[in-house]
Amino acid sequence: MPMLHGVLIFFDRWAMDLATGMKSEQKADSRHPTTALVAQTPLTESQWLVRFIFLESIAGVPGMVAGTVRHLHSIRRFKLDQGWIKTLLEESYNERMHLLTFLEMYKPGWFMRLMVFGAQGVFYNTMFISYLISPKICHRFVGYLEEEAVHTYTRCLHELDNGSLPQWSSESGFKVPDIAVRYWNMREGRRTMRDLLLYIRADEASHRGVNHTLGNLDQVSDPNPFLDGPKNICHMEAAARKPAGLERGEVLN
Repeated sequence: MPMLHGVLIFFDRWAMDLATGMKSEQKADSRHPTTALVAQTPLTESQWLVRFIFLESIAGVPGMVAGTVRHLHSIRRFKLDQGWIKTLLEESYNERMHLLTFLEMYKPGWFMRLMVFGAQGVFYNTMFISYLISPKICHRFVGYLEEEAVHTYTRCLHELDNGSLPQWSSESGFKVPDIAVRYWNMREGRRTMRDLLLYIRADEASHRGVNHTLGNLDQVSDPNPFLDGPKNICHMEAAARKPAGLERGEVLN
């Protein structure tokens, strides 16, 4: 199964490279695709935005699929869902807000829209069938997908800090979209592109830890450890800091 996860992540990265128009010299070390940050030539601001939009249009699918399937299971079986639905739908909403933020900064053309349309159709139905078969494997896959997202934003931050993205520097007059300011309640003086990327990367790190944690739990009987409440907030923070997620024993104890 790890091999299947690797193939799916490779396809996702290949599709993002295609949509971005990434050249060979713009790619980081292919032997370490989820850790390498340095490329011979950095991406441009527009290339990064295309990459973000494609990534977030895909990332918003799994939470909605999982939430829908569990919602239908709950109705059909006349049983509670142990609180999983709320967290899964919140994840999907959060990813959509990432997408809407970037759409304020870049308007996709017909080719990009066509790619998203096709990718969404294939990915949604594949995830739906896969979640019916093995939700545990799906959560593990989403954890790996979120790891790719964390790496994407980390590399962008690296290039931004190196001065390779001058249009997004604080001196250039760049303004974070109002939708982002409201959603993350960004403070005055902390509304640069770097601040925005840090907020979004933190969200992705949280999704990564949450999905790996959910993949470690019993999919039927274990309660969702990430519902509102002091103890569960601690679980969320701990999962965000632990790339492999929390073990079942850590959550239940």
